[in-house]
Amino acid sequence: MTVDQAGAQTAHPPQQTRFSLDDVVKRARDLASAPFEGQLPPLPDELNKLDFDAWREIDFREDKSLLGANGSLFRMQLYHLGHLYKRPVTINTIRDGIPTPLPYKPGQFDFGKTKLDKPLPVNLGFAGFKIRFPVNDPKKFDEFISFIGASYFRFLGRNQQYGLSARALQLGGGTNQEEFPFFREFWIDTPAPGVEKLTIYALLDSSATTGAFQFDCYPRDESAIEVTATLIPRRDDVKVGYAPLTSMFYIGENDHRFNEDFRPELHDSDGLLMHTGAGEWIWRPLRNPTIAKLSSFSDQNVQGYGLLQRDRRFDHYQDIDLAYQLRPSYFVEPKSKFGEGHVELFEMPTTDESNDNVVVSWVNKQPLVVGTPLTYSYTITSSLDFGHLSDSAKTLNTFQTTARALGSPEPNTPGTRRFLIDFAGGDLDYYKDDPASVQIVASTSAGKIIRSYTQWNPYIDGFRATIDVQLDPDQTADVRGFLRAGAKTLSETWLFPWQAPK
Repeated sequence: MTVDQAGAQTAHPPQQTRFSLDDVVKRARDLASAPFEGQLPPLPDELNKLDFDAWREIDFREDKSLLGANGSLFRMQLYHLGHLYKRPVTINTIRDGIPTPLPYKPGQFDFGKTKLDKPLPVNLGFAGFKIRFPVNDPKKFDEFISFIGASYFRFLGRNQQYGLSARALQLGGGTNQEEFPFFREFWIDTPAPGVEKLTIYALLDSSATTGAFQFDCYPRDESAIEVTATLIPRRDDVKVGYAPLTSMFYIGENDHRFNEDFRPELHDSDGLLMHTGAGEWIWRPLRNPTIAKLSSFSDQNVQGYGLLQRDRRFDHYQDIDLAYQLRPSYFVEPKSKFGEGHVELFEMPTTDESNDNVVVSWVNKQPLVVGTPLTYSYTITSSLDFGHLSDSAKTLNTFQTTARALGSPEPNTPGTRRFLIDFAGGDLDYYKDDPASVQIVASTSAGKIIRSYTQWNPYIDGFRATIDVQLDPDQTADVRGFLRAGAKTLSETWLFPWQAPK
């Protein structure tokens, strides 16, 4: 090689590599090696004092939408800081593998009736962003996914309306030391024309761990998000909830404590569905408890879990504006083995439907190890009907009442409760002319089952099972039941906790 040849070669700059998850992992490592800084930067007073109505008036202008310049099917719009959203996040777009930060431009926003007297700085940042895509109509860009507030995100499939949310991570859930990790920065890769996949990278931070996340988003009839995450722990003394989902349950068919509302039911989700590592399907109806309740379901390599809205009948909700019957269900399926641990369900009391009072996540038996990266992956799917997940009959309704013959004047036996469970679907129709061959296999973790039986329910083309359980005063038990014909299991397992009065 001659000197001139060497000079000619060095005159060409090295080819720049495309931005990827590895770059976010490196940033997470660097962030974890420094002391945690979680203090909110000061916001201009005019933004600090915005109430919800004033903040909602500030909307991103449709004609300023991002990502569509090259003919992409996706459109990105930004959320303005203010009201509850006071932590700025840096947002970058990636074009040809190169990331570029987005500056704040007030001209991108329509402020409506909200008037700000002073100009805002270009380094203000944003509260988050949302992505639009023609989910329901090829000529209309519908909101598909939204990231705003801590590490929360939510997304939609066809004919769905926002309800529950997902979170990147839960720390100290169900304790009085819960903290909320937050995203510091996002990178959104500009899709090529015609491509129906969007990749989002995110950098997470907290006092316990940093994290690098990749969200591969697929908008469709049943939209899906493939999540790959690497955590870099700072501490090992915190309970970590992986792939958490959060929702609202206020009033349901199994809980009528609040009966002043004209709407019979009010919930974004009505049950927890689990697919255990051993292959069992378990349905746990949700509750609005009088005090916070924590339920754990031990498992090895859980195959899936989710918060579902199974009740799709408008007349069960009677809310024309909020359309609870169109709220999506989310189901999490690990792509990497989750190992030994438990699905954890935390239910908190609420006196109205404005509070998310239900959280579910996976808690691993092995704690984080400081400085040792942990990588895992899973898929979240959004659907109006997860009936296709298994061939078993599903729990349609759960009711509870006094354990005595209906209309009977006999007093209720202390410590007893009657549960009525409607099962439908699967192969149940096969047994409608021989209902005696179907039995409910009932059990309780405490006390005893004093009566159980089944009957054909022609109104749902399924079976109604009745279980009477008896407990000592103030005793708590998990009551279980599933349908069986001979040696054949016909349904998922219904599970419900009950505490006898004192």
